[in-house]
Amino acid sequence: MKPYKFKPYLKETIWGGEKIAAFKGIATDLTNIGESWEISGVPGHESVTAPRGLSEDNDLGMTLPQLIDHYKGTLVGNTAYEKYGTNFPLLIKFIDSRQDLSVQVHPNDQLAQQRHGCAGKTEMWYVMHAAPHAKIHAGLNQAITPQDYERLVRNNTFMDVVATHQSHEGDVFFLPAGRVHSIGAGNFLVEIQQTSDITYRIYDFDRRDANGHPRELHVEQAKNAIDYTVSSDYRTHYETTNPNTKLVECPYFKVHRLVVEGTAEVDYQTNSFVIVICLTGEAHINGIKAHQGETLLVPACDNILHITGNATFLCASLNDK
Repeated sequence: MKPYKFKPYLKETIWGGEKIAAFKGIATDLTNIGESWEISGVPGHESVTAPRGLSEDNDLGMTLPQLIDHYKGTLVGNTAYEKYGTNFPLLIKFIDSRQDLSVQVHPNDQLAQQRHGCAGKTEMWYVMHAAPHAKIHAGLNQAITPQDYERLVRNNTFMDVVATHQSHEGDVFFLPAGRVHSIGAGNFLVEIQQTSDITYRIYDFDRRDANGHPRELHVEQAKNAIDYTVSSDYRTHYETTNPNTKLVECPYFKVHRLVVEGTAEVDYQTNSFVIVICLTGEAHINGIKAHQGETLLVPACDNILHITGNATFLCASLNDK
C-alpha cells in the first residue's frame, strides 16, 4: 500500500491570515484562512483522498472512515483499529494566526467523556514561522485556585497569571489536556492533536464576531477542566542539530522531527500508521512524491519510511508501546 494524500479543509476564521494557501502552493478564493485540516476524522469534516500520482487509484475520493473500514488494521494498525474502529485518532492542522486566538483549555478524556461523550484533547505545536514579537501563551505563571480563577476572570485580569513566551521558529510546545493556552498573533505552526473539537474559551480579548456580538465564552466549564499545576518551563527542548529527533511522546502520540538530505530509511518501531508532514523541500516517501505543505498517511503495513530528496518533516504515530 502506498501513502495517501488528502484534500485539505481550509477554514476561514476571524483571526486567520494569508500564509496557508501560499505555503501549500494552492489557489483559493478564500481569505483569512486560519486553519488547514490536513488529516481529519472529525464528523462532518472527514478527509477525502486526493490524487497521489498513481496511474490507477481505486481509493481516490474515499473518505478517511471509508478507507479505514475497507483496510482496517492494515491501514491504521491492528491495535489502533481494535481501539478506535473507523474513528481516526489524530487531527493534523496548519494554523496561521494573524490575530491572537482565544485563551482556552481542553478537557481530559474523563471529563470530555462525561460531558460530551467523546475524547479529550491533548495537543502539541511546532512553530514554523514567528513574526517579531510574536508570543505563545501556555500554562500558568503562578499558583492559583479555582476560586482565584473565578475572581480573575470576573475582574478581566486572567491574562496576568497566564505564562507568556517569546515565539521562535522551531519552538515546540506540548499542551496536555487541562493546560491553558493561546496562539499569539504572528505565529504559523503545525498542530498535532487528539481527534476532538471540544474547546472551552476563557478569554477572547473582547473580540466580536462577524455580527458584532461577543464570542461565546465557557468560563464555568473551563474551571474544572484546568490543570492548576505550575511548571518552571513550558517549552519543549530538543537537539536541533540531530536529523532525527523525538519532540514529544505522550499516551496519544509520538512526534519526531526528521531532516533528509539525499536518502534515508527510517523505522519508528511502531505498529501504527505514520503521518508525514512536509515542512520544507520535497521528497519521495515510499514511492509517493510530497512537497512543502503536503501531508501523507503512511499505512501501518508498510510504515518503514524510504525517503529520497531534500526535505524537513514532522512524523507522527500512535504511542502503541
